[in-house]
Amino acid sequence: MNWVTRMWYQGAWYQWLFLPLSLLFAALSGLRRWLYKTGFSKQTAVSAPVIVVGNISVGGNGKTPVVVALCDALKQAGFNVGVVSRGYGSTTTQFPFDVTPDLTPDQTGDEPLLIARRCQVPVVIDPKRPRGAQHLFTQHHCDVIISDDGLQHYALGRDIELVVVDGRLFGNGQLLPMGPLREGMWRLDTVDTIIFNQGAADSPVPKSLQPYNPIEMRFVPGELHNVVNPQMRLAVSDLATRGKPVTAIAGIGDPQRFFKQLQQLGLTVGHTVALPDHHAISEDDIPAQTVVMTEKDAVKAAKFAHDDCWYQPISAQFSAQFLDNIIEQLRRIQRQY
Repeated sequence: MNWVTRMWYQGAWYQWLFLPLSLLFAALSGLRRWLYKTGFSKQTAVSAPVIVVGNISVGGNGKTPVVVALCDALKQAGFNVGVVSRGYGSTTTQFPFDVTPDLTPDQTGDEPLLIARRCQVPVVIDPKRPRGAQHLFTQHHCDVIISDDGLQHYALGRDIELVVVDGRLFGNGQLLPMGPLREGMWRLDTVDTIIFNQGAADSPVPKSLQPYNPIEMRFVPGELHNVVNPQMRLAVSDLATRGKPVTAIAGIGDPQRFFKQLQQLGLTVGHTVALPDHHAISEDDIPAQTVVMTEKDAVKAAKFAHDDCWYQPISAQFSAQFLDNIIEQLRRIQRQY
């Protein structure tokens, strides 16, 4: 845990040194919201419903599994769904940029490529989200658009806002850089639904979230896939019976969540490698012994992996009623276009 994470989630005396910068951040972000609210800055709508999946804090907390689950459910319901993303980590300079499964994470960023490969839906990266969303509508004929990590991207109009919160909640409750918040807690009162990420276990909803009646989500771990040859599968129990400790690698918002998940599944985790979110994995990050990593890390590790590297995909599980409600709401919105 680095000093920033410790300050944000455990508290530290030196957080108060950042108070002037947090006040400046609050003023600038407030001005930006006011400009959109008053019309001085233009918010652009596309002729299709837009679902925003985001959060009010920095770092990963389960947004990508939510996007994947929505894509799967909406495809099954007959929608032509597309995803627009900022493409963090992408080296491309031409926008809008279509993400296809055969590209590399250097070109696309890790999460857009994961979504394109796993969901087989149109994915576009564009720092100007209205342009990317319009591209999905006109070029891919998408009738529903999901904006990944788009809560604070007010330039794009939206119909449904979903906020994902994990067990770390909101840290010290302070705005950047003093704390992890992009927007104040007041923002939770304005979104449509809060999704509480319980991880791999049924963690109880924290008291601070209970007034918002959050939707409970848990991760369902799948069988292991070989990083070099994803068609090769291995049950976690089969790896556990080898009796040898594994090295667990995670470059996500909360690596400890992944490590605990593997231990709960019966693996002996001898060594853990906690990497920063979106870390560009290199050969030095992968030891020679058995390695288990997240699906997002596997996207970046494929060219460095050896034959005993595995990744574990996860699926977000909600109540069927939540997904049914989203589908029905989208159909009502579509009738207005």
